[in-house]
Amino acid sequence: MTNVSILVVGSGGREHALAWALARSPRVGQIYVAPGNAGTAEVAGNVPIGSEDIPALLTFAREKAIGLTVVGPEAPLAAGIVDAFQAAGLPIFGPGRAAAQVEASKAFAKAFMRRQGIPTAAYATFSDYAEARDYLGNQSLPNGVVVKASGLAAGKGVIICDDLAEAEAALQQIMVTREFGPAGDEVVIEERLSGPELSLLAFSDGRRVVPMLPARDHKRIYDGDQGPNTGGMGAYAPPPDVDQAVVDDIVATVLQPAITGLAEQGTPYVGVLYAGLMLTADGPKVLEFNCRFGDPETQAILPMLESDLAEIMLACLDGQLRPDLVRCRPGACATVVLAAPGYPGHYPKGLPISGVAEAAQLEHITVFHAGAAWDDGQLITSGGRVLAVSAWGEELPAAAARAYAAVAHIHFEGAHYRRDIAGSWR
Repeated sequence: MTNVSILVVGSGGREHALAWALARSPRVGQIYVAPGNAGTAEVAGNVPIGSEDIPALLTFAREKAIGLTVVGPEAPLAAGIVDAFQAAGLPIFGPGRAAAQVEASKAFAKAFMRRQGIPTAAYATFSDYAEARDYLGNQSLPNGVVVKASGLAAGKGVIICDDLAEAEAALQQIMVTREFGPAGDEVVIEERLSGPELSLLAFSDGRRVVPMLPARDHKRIYDGDQGPNTGGMGAYAPPPDVDQAVVDDIVATVLQPAITGLAEQGTPYVGVLYAGLMLTADGPKVLEFNCRFGDPETQAILPMLESDLAEIMLACLDGQLRPDLVRCRPGACATVVLAAPGYPGHYPKGLPISGVAEAAQLEHITVFHAGAAWDDGQLITSGGRVLAVSAWGEELPAAAARAYAAVAHIHFEGAHYRRDIAGSWR
């Protein structure tokens, strides 16, 4: 199949990266992004339809004879966009609503992992605040604890607590003051694991998995992993401390058992399965599953993908995924996120941005837009995470140095970015 029209659903940096990678495919014709952003408009046609407006997206896909829809964010997947498109006979890349519960409900995911024997942290689940508080009071918490809103919270519903006071405050924040809304109807309280974190994303055709490059992201807002969690302040791929044996182990103990288990319960998983892991002294353990491409990991992984992304996705839909379809270039990629002042809390919008074109002209640099928009010819901020600057090189230190050299060209008032992305390797 050639000249395939593609619809990418979403508006962030991940969706810009997906559209950018798909545009490199000789099999792809017109690309649309709904609703898109300032960056996606450079490689695709933006469509003014919200990513959760499933009826309007379905109508658009029918009218434009879209040959492949690619869903970026988790919310439309959890809402059943794949089920709706499949019922209409339209090809769409992503898991159905039932399988997307691996991300949409942390309580579901933990119970599923327990049944499948997938290594993960010890946990308890609660929908009653008093019961959860009493449970915390009976824990010794020598290493602290992690309190998670079970539902979707835009990557921010995970609170790492050092002691009982912090854990009780987190519980109050999630279940009483309802900072994350309905996502906090249920909480998962987990033991706090220690070790380096790792993200391993894999394509799946419902039966098989083929991993992409492993990546590591930086979730906290400040250098040295300080401050509150964010959606991600940067990423790099692959981490030098992760070899092929580690990847193979995770595929064998985590990813393939998950895909097999979902198929066996009648909810086959087609799309990208993302395992967020901790490399503990007892081996890799799952912190969370995501039912889609990660952000900002995608902006670090896709520049390293040598093969045809559209071909891989279509093979997944046809049940014909093979390892040789997923080929990566040698070297490494580092991605630095520039955020608006105040993020991940309240932040202003409409700040003028300069220097993006100059940064993008540097060698081996791509600037992915996230919270950026055009206003009468001026690029302005429109979100919390504004831009992601990705650079690749033969070695990770060179890639990181290139990324920061490009970041130095970009300016907007109060711009904040971490200065230690991939820092331990530079």
